[in-house]
Amino acid sequence: MAHPDAQTIGKVPLFADLESRDLKRLADAFKERRFSAGHTISREGETGAGFFVIGEGKANVSVDGEQRASLGPGDYFGEIALIDPEAKRTATLTAETDMVCYGLTIWEFRPIVEHDGRIAWKLLQILARRLREAEHRGHTH
Repeated sequence: MAHPDAQTIGKVPLFADLESRDLKRLADAFKERRFSAGHTISREGETGAGFFVIGEGKANVSVDGEQRASLGPGDYFGEIALIDPEAKRTATLTAETDMVCYGLTIWEFRPIVEHDGRIAWKLLQILARRLREAEHRGHTH
């Protein structure tokens, strides 16, 4: 499989409200990337232009050198980089096994959004909801 399927993309919260035809269009824009076991896929504190969905294999997630999680097939990381490529990565991801991932860069994503206002509007609504939720969490603690 050279691309993730639309159903997999639809599980990503950023894309959850998109219509199936839009999900298919996005899925087709992903490119297959392979990483060898031990490879650092992204490093905490650095910027990254890519969003990835894991097709095969496992990755370790660490913050400040401490392992926090393990990701596997169907998991994803880096979606904020699609909108804000200057954002710093919040964790380091290292391939635990050989991996097949599907990547999308801002340069592949932006033309799709710029071309189709419906997609842009859905993304704005999703981001607004996430901002409200984050603000609500901030006020309750």
